[in-house]
Amino acid sequence: MKYGHRGRGFGRPGGWQQADLPDPADAADWFAGRLPSDWFEGPATLEIDRDEIVVLGELPLPSTEAERPAAEAGDDADPAEVPQATREGRIARFRESTRPARMQIAAEAQHRYGRSVAWGVTVNGERIMFTHLAVPVMTRLRQPERKVLDTLVDAGVARSRSDALAWTVKLAGQHAESWLEELRDAMRKVDELRAEGPRDL
Repeated sequence: MKYGHRGRGFGRPGGWQQADLPDPADAADWFAGRLPSDWFEGPATLEIDRDEIVVLGELPLPSTEAERPAAEAGDDADPAEVPQATREGRIARFRESTRPARMQIAAEAQHRYGRSVAWGVTVNGERIMFTHLAVPVMTRLRQPERKVLDTLVDAGVARSRSDALAWTVKLAGQHAESWLEELRDAMRKVDELRAEGPRDL
């Protein structure tokens, strides 16, 4: 689930998956107040699930003659024309210079929301993740489903059944994103109606 500057969590309160997890509904506001204002262009975007909070921010590119390579001095600052090496250098500088602060913020957020924190940046439309949590998911599949995975492995699309399963989940998510978002919206509305309903029945 993605959050902008403000957002609400989704899911069914009291469900077994989230029974012991703090509500992340105010996470966007908390990070907005906790993150240094000069890290990103605009507010960070949060993607939250039961295991992890992913913090993404747009990284500013060089825009002054002092910051840009000498060969570009005097040109108008066009992000599309900033050399790839300059972008990579800016990302590396941000990652290293903010590491201690990001670790501290992540520890505070994990204590508050009970989830790991991952960091990444977007630069001119490109998404670069610094850290990401890989969570094992156990499932039982019957032979027709196993054959799908084995076909992907035999064709060289995936290295293993687990890799093939991750690939199919990613593919399904890409093609069903609009439907999944509608489903999340519907779940949020149910949560809101439940919260507004009578307490004592």
